Amino acid sequence: MHWMIIDPSLEQKLNLECTCRRVAEETNVDHLQSLCIALVKQNWHQGILLKQAVEHIAHLDALDLESAA
Repeated sequence: MHWMIIDPSLEQKLNLECTCRRVAEETNVDHLQSLCIALVKQNWHQGILLKQAVEHIAHLDALDLESAA
């Protein structure tokens, strides 16, 4: 499953680092709480979406194996 290996570009890594630094430097507690809530909700949504996508891919792979046999 080589497609599951993440290999971000240098630009992507730098973008992530800049975002993390902005969060680390934030002093407004209300803003941090809002950000945290948004990230928890987004993580929940993406977790479910990823699970469904992997299940769908597995189903398609199974169909492909059946048709090849």
